[in-house]
Amino acid sequence: MDITLDWLDQALDVALIGGDLATDDGLRTAVALSLLCDRLAEADDTIPDGTDNRRGWWADAIADEDGDRWGSRLWLLGREKELPEVRRLAEAYAREALAWLLEDGVATEIDVTAETLGRDVLWIRPIIKRGDGSRLADRYQYVWS
Repeated sequence: MDITLDWLDQALDVALIGGDLATDDGLRTAVALSLLCDRLAEADDTIPDGTDNRRGWWADAIADEDGDRWGSRLWLLGREKELPEVRRLAEAYAREALAWLLEDGVATEIDVTAETLGRDVLWIRPIIKRGDGSRLADRYQYVWS
Protein backbone atom coordinates (compact mmCIF):
# COMPACT_ATOMS: atom_id res chain seq x y z
CA MET A 1 0.00 0.00 0.00
CA ASP A 2 1.10 3.54 -0.76
CA ILE A 3 0.07 6.88 0.66
CA THR A 4 -2.75 8.30 -1.45
CA LEU A 5 -2.26 11.61 -3.21
CA ASP A 6 -5.34 13.69 -4.05
CA TRP A 7 -5.96 17.00 -5.80
CA LEU A 8 -6.32 19.81 -3.28
CA ASP A 9 -6.42 23.43 -4.47
CA GLN A 10 -4.93 22.56 -7.90
CA ALA A 11 -2.01 20.61 -6.42
CA LEU A 12 -1.31 17.08 -5.26
CA ASP A 13 -1.24 16.57 -1.52
CA VAL A 14 -1.42 13.62 0.82
CA ALA A 15 -4.98 12.44 1.43
CA LEU A 16 -6.30 12.17 4.96
CA ILE A 17 -9.16 10.15 6.40
CA GLY A 18 -10.12 11.13 9.92
CA GLY A 19 -6.68 12.67 10.50
CA ASP A 20 -4.82 9.55 9.32
CA LEU A 21 -2.96 9.12 6.05
CA ALA A 22 -5.12 7.47 3.41
CA THR A 23 -3.66 4.58 1.41
CA ASP A 24 -4.42 2.92 -1.91
CA ASP A 25 -3.03 -0.01 -3.88
CA GLY A 26 -0.38 2.32 -5.25
CA LEU A 27 -1.53 2.62 -8.84
CA ARG A 28 -3.31 5.97 -8.57
CA THR A 29 -0.40 7.55 -6.70
CA ALA A 30 2.20 5.96 -9.00
CA VAL A 31 0.40 7.32 -12.08
CA ALA A 32 0.15 10.82 -10.58
CA LEU A 33 3.84 10.87 -9.72
CA SER A 34 4.82 9.45 -13.10
CA LEU A 35 2.94 12.19 -14.91
CA LEU A 36 3.59 15.18 -12.69
CA CYS A 37 7.25 14.78 -11.69
CA ASP A 38 9.81 16.28 -14.07
CA ARG A 39 11.64 13.69 -16.16
CA LEU A 40 15.14 14.38 -17.44
CA ALA A 41 14.93 16.10 -20.81
CA GLU A 42 16.55 14.42 -23.79
CA ALA A 43 19.75 16.02 -25.09
CA ASP A 44 17.92 17.39 -28.15
CA ASP A 45 14.87 18.74 -26.27
CA THR A 46 14.35 22.50 -26.23
CA ILE A 47 14.26 23.75 -22.64
CA PRO A 48 11.35 26.22 -22.28
CA ASP A 49 13.18 28.77 -20.13
CA GLY A 50 16.20 28.87 -22.46
CA THR A 51 18.62 27.44 -19.90
CA ASP A 52 20.47 24.15 -20.08
CA ASN A 53 18.69 22.79 -16.96
CA ARG A 54 17.36 19.41 -18.10
CA ARG A 55 15.77 18.76 -14.66
CA GLY A 56 15.04 15.11 -13.85
CA TRP A 57 15.09 13.04 -10.69
CA TRP A 58 18.42 12.63 -8.93
CA ALA A 59 17.91 8.89 -8.38
CA ASP A 60 17.80 8.21 -12.13
CA ALA A 61 21.60 8.10 -11.82
CA ILE A 62 21.35 5.00 -9.60
CA ALA A 63 18.39 3.30 -11.29
CA ASP A 64 18.23 -0.51 -11.20
CA GLU A 65 18.20 -0.58 -15.00
CA ASP A 66 20.51 1.64 -17.00
CA GLY A 67 18.53 4.36 -18.76
CA ASP A 68 15.44 4.16 -16.53
CA ARG A 69 13.89 7.61 -16.09
CA TRP A 70 11.23 8.75 -13.64
CA GLY A 71 8.54 11.33 -14.38
CA SER A 72 7.35 12.95 -17.58
CA ARG A 73 8.57 15.53 -20.03
CA LEU A 74 5.26 17.43 -19.81
CA TRP A 75 7.18 20.28 -18.19
CA LEU A 76 8.78 20.94 -21.58
CA LEU A 77 5.37 22.16 -22.81
CA GLY A 78 5.28 24.95 -20.23
CA ARG A 79 5.49 27.75 -22.78
CA GLU A 80 3.76 26.09 -25.72
CA LYS A 81 0.54 27.28 -27.33
CA GLU A 82 -2.76 25.46 -27.08
CA LEU A 83 -2.52 23.66 -30.43
CA PRO A 84 -3.50 20.15 -31.57
CA GLU A 85 0.14 19.17 -32.16
CA VAL A 86 1.02 20.21 -28.59
CA ARG A 87 -1.81 18.03 -27.26
CA ARG A 88 -0.48 15.12 -29.33
CA LEU A 89 3.00 15.72 -27.90
CA ALA A 90 1.51 15.81 -24.38
CA GLU A 91 -0.13 12.44 -25.05
CA ALA A 92 3.20 11.03 -26.25
CA TYR A 93 5.01 12.35 -23.17
CA ALA A 94 2.33 10.85 -20.92
CA ARG A 95 2.58 7.46 -22.65
CA GLU A 96 6.36 7.60 -22.26
CA ALA A 97 5.98 8.37 -18.53
CA LEU A 98 3.57 5.47 -18.04
CA ALA A 99 5.40 2.92 -20.21
CA TRP A 100 6.98 1.36 -17.13
CA LEU A 101 3.52 0.08 -16.12
CA LEU A 102 3.47 -2.09 -19.25
CA GLU A 103 7.14 -3.08 -18.96
CA ASP A 104 6.72 -4.18 -15.34
CA GLY A 105 3.45 -6.02 -15.99
CA VAL A 106 1.38 -3.67 -13.81
CA ALA A 107 -0.89 -2.81 -16.75
CA THR A 108 -1.86 -4.60 -19.94
CA GLU A 109 -3.04 -1.54 -21.86
CA ILE A 110 -2.64 2.24 -21.59
CA ASP A 111 -4.59 4.84 -23.54
CA VAL A 112 -3.95 8.56 -23.08
CA THR A 113 -5.85 11.61 -24.26
CA ALA A 114 -5.00 15.25 -23.68
CA GLU A 115 -7.38 18.18 -23.87
CA THR A 116 -7.37 21.84 -23.06
CA LEU A 117 -10.22 23.23 -21.01
CA GLY A 118 -9.92 26.96 -20.62
CA ARG A 119 -6.71 28.90 -20.97
CA ASP A 120 -3.44 27.60 -19.61
CA VAL A 121 -4.74 24.22 -18.42
CA LEU A 122 -3.95 20.90 -20.04
CA TRP A 123 -5.84 17.83 -18.85
CA ILE A 124 -4.22 14.43 -19.24
CA ARG A 125 -6.58 11.46 -19.07
CA PRO A 126 -4.89 8.08 -18.93
CA ILE A 127 -7.01 4.94 -18.98
CA ILE A 128 -5.01 2.07 -17.58
CA LYS A 129 -6.20 -1.53 -17.88
CA ARG A 130 -4.81 -4.05 -15.42
CA GLY A 131 -4.39 -7.78 -15.93
CA ASP A 132 -7.45 -8.54 -13.80
CA GLY A 133 -9.62 -6.41 -16.12
CA SER A 134 -9.97 -3.48 -13.73
CA ARG A 135 -9.36 0.02 -15.06
CA LEU A 136 -8.05 3.25 -13.64
CA ALA A 137 -9.37 6.33 -15.44
CA ASP A 138 -8.40 9.62 -13.81
CA ARG A 139 -7.74 13.13 -15.07
CA TYR A 140 -4.59 15.01 -14.19
CA GLN A 141 -4.29 18.75 -14.56
CA TYR A 142 -1.13 20.32 -15.89
CA VAL A 143 -1.04 24.11 -15.70
CA TRP A 144 0.88 25.78 -18.51
CA SER A 145 1.25 29.23 -16.96
